[in-house]
Amino acid sequence: MPRNLSAWIDLTIHLVVMLALIGVLSYYNSYIAVIAFVLWLCLVSFARERCRDRSRRFERYCRNVISNVNEMMNYAMENLPQAILIVDESGRIQWTNRRISEYLGVVPNQDMDVREFWPGILIEPIWDKEGEYIFTDADKYYCVRHCPVRLAIHQPQLMALYVQDVSEVEHLRHDFLMSRTVLIYVQIDNFDEVMQGLSEAERTNLQLAVRQQLDDWLEKLGGFMRRVSEDLYVVILERESLDKAMAEKFDVLDKVRQIQSTNRLPVTLSMGVAVADEQSMEQLGSQAQAGLDLALGRGGDQVAVQMGGKTQFYGGRAKAVEKHTRVKARVVAHAIREIMEGADAVYVMGHHNEDFDCFGAAMGVAKMARHLGKEAHIILSDMNEGIDKFTELLKDKEEYDGIFMKEGDLLSSAALNPVLFVVDTHIPRLVAAPDFLDRIADVVVIDHHRRSEYFIKNPLLVYIEPASSSTSELVTELLMYFSDNILLSRLDATALYSGIVVDTKNFAVQTGVRTFDAAAYLRRSGADPVMVRHLFRTDYETTVALARAKARSEYYEGGLIVTQCPELAPNGQIIAAQAADSLLRIENVRMSIVVFQLKEDVVGISARSTGDLNVQVIMEAFGGGGHQNVAGAQVKNGDIEEVMQRAIDLSMKYIKETDKDESDIAAGY
Repeated sequence: MPRNLSAWIDLTIHLVVMLALIGVLSYYNSYIAVIAFVLWLCLVSFARERCRDRSRRFERYCRNVISNVNEMMNYAMENLPQAILIVDESGRIQWTNRRISEYLGVVPNQDMDVREFWPGILIEPIWDKEGEYIFTDADKYYCVRHCPVRLAIHQPQLMALYVQDVSEVEHLRHDFLMSRTVLIYVQIDNFDEVMQGLSEAERTNLQLAVRQQLDDWLEKLGGFMRRVSEDLYVVILERESLDKAMAEKFDVLDKVRQIQSTNRLPVTLSMGVAVADEQSMEQLGSQAQAGLDLALGRGGDQVAVQMGGKTQFYGGRAKAVEKHTRVKARVVAHAIREIMEGADAVYVMGHHNEDFDCFGAAMGVAKMARHLGKEAHIILSDMNEGIDKFTELLKDKEEYDGIFMKEGDLLSSAALNPVLFVVDTHIPRLVAAPDFLDRIADVVVIDHHRRSEYFIKNPLLVYIEPASSSTSELVTELLMYFSDNILLSRLDATALYSGIVVDTKNFAVQTGVRTFDAAAYLRRSGADPVMVRHLFRTDYETTVALARAKARSEYYEGGLIVTQCPELAPNGQIIAAQAADSLLRIENVRMSIVVFQLKEDVVGISARSTGDLNVQVIMEAFGGGGHQNVAGAQVKNGDIEEVMQRAIDLSMKYIKETDKDESDIAAGY
């Protein structure tokens, strides 16, 4: 229509010009002008009729095109290679094309809930959003592209779902992932201790028994293994076999643990597992080695699986074996001395809300620095009620003047080459001053907790011994080799001694020969047990709160006892720890858990075990950690009832799995 209108305008211009010329002609010859005017009228009539005819034909053409387009659109929508569903907010179908019948075998009725035939399809989480996701139904995979249908405000809102069967692609993807290479480093982590004192024949028989268990395990998985050294093996699997091993919780660890040498020590394995993704084989080997180091750093007898950017742990039931030699302590002590001599300031800090083990270890490291004449400072967090009695004792001592600092005081530090010692923790977010940790390039970590997935980045030196009773014990051994003429003051020795007493529950838990050697050294240096008893005395309010917590406790089948301290108390962490220790002394109790309100927005958990259950594994689920027998966690923005229920569920599941695995192993032998 617009096109013909434009043509008529063009003709009108020509006709007007011709009329003007006829007017000029009439001035010279009126007869010829009349004839020309008649012809002009005929031309006008003809042109007008032609434009009307074209307009009618163009209109018919447009109607035909529109009609055909509607038919083509309907045909295309009905025969697209994907199903189209229009659903309302409740998931009920308002319209669908015929393609869905090929997926379902029938055409669904209008107003039918789409989840009746596809339970896995999502509606609420993706409502009024654009995007796509994949869901499964039986052995089929479907890709759903979704977008809202924009209608008038007063009309109910709808969502368009474009569903396509992508099963072939997803099965290919799955087959590809299941065929990826898995590299495993397997190490007998207590090889030296197990083999000590054995004859050559006994050593050979023991290694053969371990190799036989590994061969049987790999025969089921279809893997390949080669021995690299006496205590180290390299294993190659496919991802599908790894999933099977993970589903079985790496039961080969339990089977190997049943093997005992003539010195009655069980054999334990540690594994580092890396799954090929886009990295090179060199990087895959580095990841497997890092996983093995992580498993060994956590005390051994476990598997660290690095997959998809995350680390999963399996095993960890056996206690870490105490090393009878102090060679490593001597080497580390000399390395620490060299590091301190090259620094112009030494800072020491532990975890947030310091306990006596953390404080005692910090005092010991500060003593090393002061012995070398270095400026030494201990950084304390804002919450340290547990050690306030000891810090009060040091305030009037000139020797310790200015040794304690808060995080805010660190802004005035002018040291050009400082070194930071982190004691009794290795998790960055748990340190007393996380911002200061990020500013220091040279960091030394000394800890006795099992190594977690989260670790301080690029430390200069790491000294972690999970078999040790406490960090204070480790620092005491370092002091023995740090210098021949170092003399501990009475307060330094008492601080270290109190740290050992706290973490060993007065020498009753995780105490070895080296623990008593360290305690004897501290007693010779002047450690005062009377002062330690004074430091550990509790007030009346704390005693009452402890009694309330024990009265609220509830026992669960399998040896679990749980209680809570819902009241916000300034020494809530101490009360929870004491309650957990006290509940563990009840008959048939194997694990105790105390949930308490640490801050208004933080819920704390304190967990204890008699030794046959690993509470560290449970606390890691809450972002915490610790030892096999002693562990804890802090949950931000958590509800105390919800945290407690989750702790119960995880603990009961772990106890059932542990008891089942042990009964299966016992039945098999």
